[in-house]
Amino acid sequence: MKVKYFSDTDTAHVEFTGKEVKETKEISENVYVDLDKKGNLVNMTIEHAKENAGLSEFSYQEVAVDR
Repeated sequence: MKVKYFSDTDTAHVEFTGKEVKETKEISENVYVDLDKKGNLVNMTIEHAKENAGLSEFSYQEVAVDR
C-alpha cells in the first residue's frame, strides 16, 4: 500500500494494488474509489484530506494474530 499526499491540492491518494482501474465511483463529494474489473478496490482519492481524513497525522500499525 502506498499513500501520497499532494499539499498543493490537499489531496490524498491511497494505492492498495497495482491492478488496472476499470471504474471510478464517487463515494461522497470528496472521496472517490477506483475499482478493478472484478469490483475490488484499487485506489482511493480523498480531496480536502486534512479536513476530511484527519491527515495532519498518519500512522500505520500491523496487529499480530494471536494463535
